[in-house]
Amino acid sequence: MPLIKNDLKSSLINAFFNCDLRELQNDYRSIKETKVSNKVFICHQGDRCSDVFWIKRGIVKLSHITEAGIETTIAILGKGSVIGCFMNNSVDPELEETVQALGEASFYRLTKSDFKALMSQQTELAWYVFEEIYTRKQKVERRLRNVLTQPVESRVIATLLELSEIFGIKCTHGYALEIHLTQQEVADLVGASRSVVSTILNDLRSRKMLDYTRDQICINDAALTDY
Repeated sequence: MPLIKNDLKSSLINAFFNCDLRELQNDYRSIKETKVSNKVFICHQGDRCSDVFWIKRGIVKLSHITEAGIETTIAILGKGSVIGCFMNNSVDPELEETVQALGEASFYRLTKSDFKALMSQQTELAWYVFEEIYTRKQKVERRLRNVLTQPVESRVIATLLELSEIFGIKCTHGYALEIHLTQQEVADLVGASRSVVSTILNDLRSRKMLDYTRDQICINDAALTDY
Protein backbone atom coordinates (compact mmCIF):
# COMPACT_ATOMS: atom_id res chain seq x y z
CA MET A 1 0.00 0.00 0.00
CA PRO A 2 1.50 3.38 -0.95
CA LEU A 3 2.28 6.05 1.59
CA ILE A 4 -0.46 8.59 2.24
CA LYS A 5 0.28 12.05 0.82
CA ASN A 6 0.71 14.85 3.38
CA ASP A 7 -2.44 16.75 2.36
CA LEU A 8 -4.53 13.58 2.62
CA LYS A 9 -2.94 12.81 5.98
CA SER A 10 -3.99 16.22 7.25
CA SER A 11 -7.54 15.83 5.97
CA LEU A 12 -7.84 12.35 7.53
CA ILE A 13 -6.70 13.39 10.98
CA ASN A 14 -8.62 16.68 10.86
CA ALA A 15 -11.81 14.86 9.87
CA PHE A 16 -11.41 12.49 12.80
CA PHE A 17 -10.70 15.21 15.35
CA ASN A 18 -13.62 17.26 14.02
CA CYS A 19 -16.06 14.41 14.60
CA ASP A 20 -18.66 14.98 17.30
CA LEU A 21 -17.18 13.43 20.44
CA ARG A 22 -20.58 12.13 21.56
CA GLU A 23 -20.93 10.23 18.28
CA LEU A 24 -17.48 8.71 18.75
CA GLN A 25 -18.47 7.65 22.26
CA ASN A 26 -21.39 5.68 20.83
CA ASP A 27 -18.87 3.31 19.22
CA TYR A 28 -15.90 3.76 21.56
CA ARG A 29 -17.32 4.30 25.04
CA SER A 30 -14.02 5.07 26.77
CA ILE A 31 -12.91 7.93 24.53
CA LYS A 32 -12.78 11.34 26.18
CA GLU A 33 -11.07 14.65 25.51
CA THR A 34 -8.81 16.35 28.03
CA LYS A 35 -7.37 19.86 27.77
CA VAL A 36 -4.19 20.80 29.62
CA SER A 37 -2.25 24.01 30.19
CA ASN A 38 1.42 24.72 29.56
CA LYS A 39 3.85 22.45 31.46
CA VAL A 40 1.06 20.17 32.73
CA PHE A 41 1.95 16.47 32.79
CA ILE A 42 -0.28 14.15 30.78
CA CYS A 43 1.27 10.98 32.21
CA HIS A 44 4.41 10.01 34.09
CA GLN A 45 7.15 7.47 33.60
CA GLY A 46 6.42 4.43 35.74
CA ASP A 47 2.64 4.92 35.71
CA ARG A 48 0.79 1.67 35.09
CA CYS A 49 -1.48 2.43 32.17
CA SER A 50 -2.58 0.65 29.01
CA ASP A 51 -4.64 3.57 27.68
CA VAL A 52 -3.82 5.40 24.46
CA PHE A 53 -3.18 9.15 24.36
CA TRP A 54 -3.86 10.78 20.97
CA ILE A 55 -2.68 14.38 20.62
CA LYS A 56 -5.49 16.47 19.16
CA ARG A 57 -3.93 19.91 19.48
CA GLY A 58 -0.65 21.38 20.68
CA ILE A 59 2.83 20.03 21.31
CA VAL A 60 4.12 17.62 23.95
CA LYS A 61 7.52 16.56 25.22
CA LEU A 62 8.51 12.97 25.92
CA SER A 63 11.22 12.62 28.55
CA HIS A 64 12.88 9.77 30.42
CA ILE A 65 14.61 9.74 33.80
CA THR A 66 17.65 7.49 33.91
CA GLU A 67 18.65 5.31 36.87
CA ALA A 68 21.08 8.08 37.82
CA GLY A 69 18.15 10.49 38.11
CA ILE A 70 18.99 12.50 35.00
CA GLU A 71 16.03 13.66 32.91
CA THR A 72 16.55 13.43 29.16
CA THR A 73 14.26 14.74 26.42
CA ILE A 74 13.44 11.88 24.05
CA ALA A 75 11.12 13.46 21.49
CA ILE A 76 8.89 16.40 20.69
CA LEU A 77 5.49 15.41 19.24
CA GLY A 78 2.59 17.33 17.74
CA LYS A 79 -0.94 16.88 16.50
CA GLY A 80 -1.85 13.34 15.46
CA SER A 81 0.87 11.61 17.48
CA VAL A 82 -0.19 8.49 19.40
CA ILE A 83 1.38 7.74 22.78
CA GLY A 84 1.03 4.70 25.00
CA CYS A 85 1.82 1.02 25.45
CA PHE A 86 -0.93 -0.17 23.14
CA MET A 87 1.42 -2.67 21.42
CA ASN A 88 2.42 -4.15 24.78
CA ASN A 89 0.61 -7.38 25.64
CA SER A 90 0.88 -6.77 29.38
CA VAL A 91 -2.39 -6.11 31.16
CA ASP A 92 -1.12 -3.01 32.98
CA PRO A 93 2.30 -2.02 31.56
CA GLU A 94 4.55 0.67 32.99
CA LEU A 95 4.98 3.77 30.87
CA GLU A 96 8.59 4.35 29.85
CA GLU A 97 8.34 8.11 29.30
CA THR A 98 6.82 11.15 30.93
CA VAL A 99 4.60 13.25 28.65
CA GLN A 100 4.34 16.99 29.31
CA ALA A 101 2.51 19.72 27.39
CA LEU A 102 4.55 22.54 25.85
CA GLY A 103 1.93 25.24 25.72
CA GLU A 104 -1.79 24.52 25.79
CA ALA A 105 -2.71 21.11 24.41
CA SER A 106 -5.61 18.69 24.19
CA PHE A 107 -5.76 14.96 23.63
CA TYR A 108 -8.11 12.02 23.33
CA ARG A 109 -7.68 9.22 25.82
CA LEU A 110 -9.20 5.78 25.24
CA THR A 111 -8.65 2.19 26.26
CA LYS A 112 -6.46 -0.13 24.25
CA SER A 113 -9.48 -2.26 23.29
CA ASP A 114 -11.41 0.76 21.96
CA PHE A 115 -8.33 1.98 20.10
CA LYS A 116 -7.94 -1.46 18.51
CA ALA A 117 -11.61 -1.43 17.48
CA LEU A 118 -11.24 2.05 16.01
CA MET A 119 -8.19 0.99 13.98
CA SER A 120 -10.02 -2.11 12.73
CA GLN A 121 -13.05 -0.14 11.59
CA GLN A 122 -11.29 2.89 10.08
CA THR A 123 -8.50 1.42 8.00
CA GLU A 124 -7.36 4.67 6.34
CA LEU A 125 -6.98 6.26 9.75
CA ALA A 126 -5.14 3.16 10.93
CA TRP A 127 -2.68 3.57 8.06
CA TYR A 128 -2.12 7.19 9.11
CA VAL A 129 -1.29 6.01 12.65
CA PHE A 130 1.03 3.34 11.28
CA GLU A 131 2.88 5.94 9.20
CA GLU A 132 3.13 8.35 12.14
CA ILE A 133 4.69 5.70 14.36
CA TYR A 134 7.00 4.53 11.57
CA THR A 135 8.13 8.11 10.84
CA ARG A 136 8.84 8.64 14.53
CA LYS A 137 10.94 5.45 14.56
CA GLN A 138 12.86 6.65 11.50
CA LYS A 139 13.64 9.96 13.19
CA VAL A 140 15.00 8.17 16.26
CA GLU A 141 17.18 5.95 14.09
CA ARG A 142 18.38 8.91 12.03
CA ARG A 143 19.21 10.83 15.19
CA LEU A 144 21.26 7.86 16.42
CA ARG A 145 23.15 7.65 13.12
CA ASN A 146 23.82 11.38 13.23
CA VAL A 147 25.18 11.13 16.77
CA LEU A 148 27.61 8.47 15.55
CA THR A 149 28.60 10.07 12.24
CA GLN A 150 27.85 13.82 12.13
CA PRO A 151 29.50 16.80 13.87
CA VAL A 152 27.47 18.45 16.60
CA GLU A 153 26.83 21.61 14.59
CA SER A 154 25.20 19.64 11.79
CA ARG A 155 23.06 17.79 14.34
CA VAL A 156 21.97 21.05 15.98
CA ILE A 157 20.92 22.57 12.64
CA ALA A 158 19.11 19.40 11.53
CA THR A 159 17.30 19.20 14.87
CA LEU A 160 16.21 22.85 14.76
CA LEU A 161 14.87 22.44 11.24
CA GLU A 162 13.02 19.27 12.22
CA LEU A 163 11.52 21.04 15.24
CA SER A 164 10.49 24.00 13.11
CA GLU A 165 8.21 21.66 11.16
CA ILE A 166 6.52 20.63 14.41
CA PHE A 167 6.23 24.03 16.08
CA GLY A 168 5.69 26.30 13.08
CA ILE A 169 4.79 29.24 15.33
CA LYS A 170 5.33 32.65 13.76
CA CYS A 171 7.94 34.54 15.74
CA THR A 172 7.10 37.95 17.22
CA HIS A 173 10.76 38.98 17.48
CA GLY A 174 11.60 39.41 13.81
CA TYR A 175 12.53 35.81 13.04
CA ALA A 176 10.61 33.20 11.11
CA LEU A 177 9.64 30.72 13.82
CA GLU A 178 9.59 30.19 17.58
CA ILE A 179 10.61 26.94 19.23
CA HIS A 180 9.69 26.78 22.91
CA LEU A 181 12.52 24.63 24.21
CA THR A 182 15.47 25.18 26.51
CA GLN A 183 19.06 24.69 25.37
CA GLN A 184 19.23 21.58 27.57
CA GLU A 185 16.23 20.04 25.80
CA VAL A 186 17.82 20.74 22.41
CA ALA A 187 21.08 19.25 23.67
CA ASP A 188 19.22 16.08 24.75
CA LEU A 189 17.70 15.71 21.29
CA VAL A 190 21.07 16.31 19.64
CA GLY A 191 22.97 13.94 21.91
CA ALA A 192 25.54 16.48 23.09
CA SER A 193 26.34 18.49 26.21
CA ARG A 194 24.48 21.72 26.88
CA SER A 195 27.73 23.72 26.92
CA VAL A 196 28.69 22.54 23.43
CA VAL A 197 25.21 23.21 22.06
CA SER A 198 25.23 26.65 23.71
CA THR A 199 28.48 27.53 21.94
CA ILE A 200 27.01 26.50 18.60
CA LEU A 201 23.82 28.46 19.21
CA ASN A 202 25.90 31.51 20.11
CA ASP A 203 27.77 31.18 16.82
CA LEU A 204 24.52 30.83 14.84
CA ARG A 205 23.13 33.84 16.68
CA SER A 206 26.18 35.90 15.71
CA ARG A 207 25.42 34.97 12.09
CA LYS A 208 21.84 36.30 12.53
CA MET A 209 20.33 32.86 11.91
CA LEU A 210 18.62 32.65 15.28
CA ASP A 211 18.16 34.25 18.66
CA TYR A 212 17.08 32.79 21.97
CA THR A 213 15.96 33.40 25.50
CA ARG A 214 15.99 31.02 28.47
CA ASP A 215 13.23 28.76 27.17
CA GLN A 216 12.64 29.87 23.60
CA ILE A 217 14.63 29.74 20.36
CA CYS A 218 13.72 32.02 17.46
CA ILE A 219 15.04 30.80 14.13
CA ASN A 220 15.23 31.80 10.50
CA ASP A 221 14.63 28.36 8.98
CA ALA A 222 15.40 29.53 5.42
CA ALA A 223 18.80 30.88 6.50
CA LEU A 224 19.61 27.68 8.43
CA THR A 225 18.65 25.56 5.42
CA ASP A 226 20.90 27.60 3.13
CA TYR A 227 23.73 27.43 5.65
